[in-house]
Amino acid sequence: MTAPTFEELFRNCQRTAVHLEMRDAYMKSDKAFIDWKAGKTLDPAERWADWHSLVMEATSRGVEVRRARVVSAPVSEYIRFEHAVTDGLNIAAGEAVRWLLRRQATDIALPGNDFWLFDSSLVLLNYFDGEGENMEVELTEAPEVAKLCESAFETVWKRATPHAEFELS
Repeated sequence: MTAPTFEELFRNCQRTAVHLEMRDAYMKSDKAFIDWKAGKTLDPAERWADWHSLVMEATSRGVEVRRARVVSAPVSEYIRFEHAVTDGLNIAAGEAVRWLLRRQATDIALPGNDFWLFDSSLVLLNYFDGEGENMEVELTEAPEVAKLCESAFETVWKRATPHAEFELS
């Protein structure tokens, strides 16, 4: 049996899809990041139309989609890019997004990797290399992993600042 695609995981989600990001840079080879650095205007709804459709379809079914980002201060150039596109990319698609400064996460038991958690039970772990390039993903339904990820996410979420109020340092 083949593993479901990310799109299938999202489409099969019934209640919640939460994403915890903990790196200060991702895929610096991403054309959107390169264009942003060059000062080009980005239309997130156009550039990431598939993401918009996927999230909007899920939220229209009543799925709560939340993303929390744990970041260092002062923030990296990549985090500035993410912050700049969040309104048009994530918020416009129906996600709720919050930011937490890393120094405020010291006493939170965080998993070693970024993840998506679907319906509090299915975890998609994201593995990146040292430069932030995507290497692979792993899917697990291990209850102890799901419990850790859910606890970490909810603790970060409670402490984090909503996107509209988060000021870059």
